[in-house]
Amino acid sequence: MTDRRWKRFLLLALGGILTGLTLIFPKAGFLEWLTLVPAGIFLLSEVCEPHTRLRGTYGYGFFFFMCYYIVVFHWFVYLYPLDFISGMTPAAAMAVVLAGSVGLSALQAAGGGLMFLAVRLLSRTTLMTRYKILRPFLIAGIWSVYEWTQTVGWWGVPWGRLPLGQAEYLVGLQTASLLGPYFITFLLVAVNLCVAHAILYRKSVRLMAVCACVILVFNYGAGTALYFFNVDGETTVNMAAIQGNIDSNEKWTAESRRRTLEVYEEYTLKAAEEGADIVVWPETSLPYTVTEENGFGEYCSELARRAGVTILVGAFTDGEEGQYNSIVCVLPDGSFHDTVYAKQRLVPFGEFVPMRGLVTLLMPPLANLSMLAEDVLAGEGASVIACGDVNIGCLICFDSIYEELTRSSVLDGAQVICLSTNDSWFSDSAALYMHNAQAQMRAIESGRYVVRAANTGVSTVIDAKGKVLCQLEPLVDGMVSQAVALNTHSTLYSLIGNAFVYVWIIALAAISVMNIAVKKRALKNNIF
Repeated sequence: MTDRRWKRFLLLALGGILTGLTLIFPKAGFLEWLTLVPAGIFLLSEVCEPHTRLRGTYGYGFFFFMCYYIVVFHWFVYLYPLDFISGMTPAAAMAVVLAGSVGLSALQAAGGGLMFLAVRLLSRTTLMTRYKILRPFLIAGIWSVYEWTQTVGWWGVPWGRLPLGQAEYLVGLQTASLLGPYFITFLLVAVNLCVAHAILYRKSVRLMAVCACVILVFNYGAGTALYFFNVDGETTVNMAAIQGNIDSNEKWTAESRRRTLEVYEEYTLKAAEEGADIVVWPETSLPYTVTEENGFGEYCSELARRAGVTILVGAFTDGEEGQYNSIVCVLPDGSFHDTVYAKQRLVPFGEFVPMRGLVTLLMPPLANLSMLAEDVLAGEGASVIACGDVNIGCLICFDSIYEELTRSSVLDGAQVICLSTNDSWFSDSAALYMHNAQAQMRAIESGRYVVRAANTGVSTVIDAKGKVLCQLEPLVDGMVSQAVALNTHSTLYSLIGNAFVYVWIIALAAISVMNIAVKKRALKNNIF
């Protein structure tokens, strides 16, 4: 391998690893404005130039994103030894963990390689060849579209999007309430690529410096205004999130069942004593089917009456063709609310097995990863729960990494978002805080408070600016309680959704069409 190729791989590895680390350690998130510079230098000097082949470009893109996602998905090792799955051997558990960390990283990197190809093809169009100074913004636009594509289909997992690295610097995230999370991605990539462009092309230093400064001043200037001048609604409601600290490998036993009932009863009554009106339990806090008629439903009904509160219970509910992972609302009089929220985005290999026949044939332990014999059914629609004067939008676990689900709840009238999640698989790893950072983004985008109850942590109450108001640390039982504002205003993002991405898709298509037209005209002129 030549020295030049070593330098290419070094630049890509450096950019991917350093950027991934900012998502794990968001206190260092200010570095994310520079961590992509090495990869930017590679893109501008190699991919944008004519000597790099298509196959090589894809390979470089795959390598970069593999480095990035291996860091982002490092927490899969905490799942070992998967002893909550019956019959799981140490060897099979190791295979599943590798399939999760390496396999999922490779699946996401496969899409990343396509992004590099898009950069190669579009950066060599007539427009971008003539105006090279536009390339940093072109790459930033392509990157934003790439992150959006991860929300399409089960194979795309938008866990590691760039804005999460800014979770400790909330002022810089406020513009997501205007144009969404992909706008933050665009700004991050654009600044990095402007710096890379200035390093490569000295004549452009002043212009690129001005562009980078304008982006930063706009983002933090607008962010400061949004952070300090946006006000909450005057109406509030007292809400609590219960953290039972019942691990997934325990909750199915008879002994654990007794402890589960005791701990949720204890903290629900305590929350009521401290003035809570609505109490949120975690995802599948009762890992059984709950109806008004069965014993678990009667338990919830009696507890709601004793406490005099509304309880949002994470449990399974029955459908005509199977089970749903749901949030059931039990009212203070003990009755069950007619509206039941069913989880819309299911976890691949956790709640359903995509391409089950093929996976069972090639890797049986992966097909048996779910604790349920049958696939869980996906819910449809926001299903806002109207409890008196409070309209509650619900999310369950994986739902919270898909911004459109929160937006749909807001458009349907949600004044507050209740998020029930499990997260016990993550132990006390960085994944807990990465997942909570997703909820912070949803709060900013929607302008709604988020009350997040997790089985083993972290449980939080997040305000409409993404600030964590109170937090219960992982692997302890307890509760968090807070008065939350019932906001009714609509952020710009709630109204227009991912229009920023759609504009970029149109722009990229227009650049391609314009380039084809120019080439056809040139060919016609040469012929005649």
